[in-house]
Amino acid sequence: MTTQIWLAIFGMLVVTAVTRALFLIGGERTVLPERVQRALRCAPAAALVAVVVPDVLMTQQGVSFGLSNHALYGTLAGLAWFLWRRSMVQTIVVGMLVFTALRFLV
Repeated sequence: MTTQIWLAIFGMLVVTAVTRALFLIGGERTVLPERVQRALRCAPAAALVAVVVPDVLMTQQGVSFGLSNHALYGTLAGLAWFLWRRSMVQTIVVGMLVFTALRFLV
């Protein structure tokens, strides 16, 4: 078991080092195609969605869209506020107010 863990750690180290070093080894000679550059612009948003959506949708009972899923409705309220007002601080306040109100009322 211990050997497998060390092999997995070493394998992840090699994969991470190689994928990151490829851009450094090539230097200025390495130019990514325009299509790849456009795709990489979406990577931060995609990573954020991949982290936030499962956390918001999952409850102890599984995936939930019911009113008992306070995080989902707080997130949706915050998103709606941000799209309307474009204020990050107000978005956080609105999302937390909806989340807290649902916790007390439902």
